[in-house]
Amino acid sequence: MAFRPALLATAALAAAALLAGCSATGDAVAGQNYRSGDGTVRWLAPSSRHAPVELRGITLTGAPFDVKSLRGRVTVVNVWASWCPPCIAEAPALQQVHEQTQTEGVAFVGIDNESDVSAATAHERRFGVTYPSIGSDGGRVLLSLRGTLPPIATPSTLVLDRQGRVAARVLGRVSADTLSGLIDDVRTGRGTSS
Repeated sequence: MAFRPALLATAALAAAALLAGCSATGDAVAGQNYRSGDGTVRWLAPSSRHAPVELRGITLTGAPFDVKSLRGRVTVVNVWASWCPPCIAEAPALQQVHEQTQTEGVAFVGIDNESDVSAATAHERRFGVTYPSIGSDGGRVLLSLRGTLPPIATPSTLVLDRQGRVAARVLGRVSADTLSGLIDDVRTGRGTSS
């Protein structure tokens, strides 16, 4: 069982790196040195994309979730937390784009980057979020995204292509226009590498 402590240490480092990524630029929170990402968008050309992501967890409602069930659909993965000001600010835009694109087969899933399920579910109720979110399980879920174009700030948004590969990433708050454009680029195969 020497593997388990190493796995937990690795998960803790991944979670710490994700929170450290919040120190790029942004708003301070209640005297804490919290900052969000700066909204940087990174696009990967299809030839530069890594293998499909392996993303599994338990939703905030207690149901099992596996991103493999969404293969064949463009999928938006948003890392958020209820205590995060940019996450609060972007929640309406995410729900808006989800509602606008679900009839086109676009899927959304959140990764709740906190341990307080009641605060997370209150956040979802407050903003009328109708797509599922899974818990980060102490950073283990985020750790599963290593080797891709990982989310390194809270919030971060990934857009997966139909094969489940990361095609685009936004570090920090995402606007409805930016997200809609990225989804459209992934759906149609447009966009530029960076």
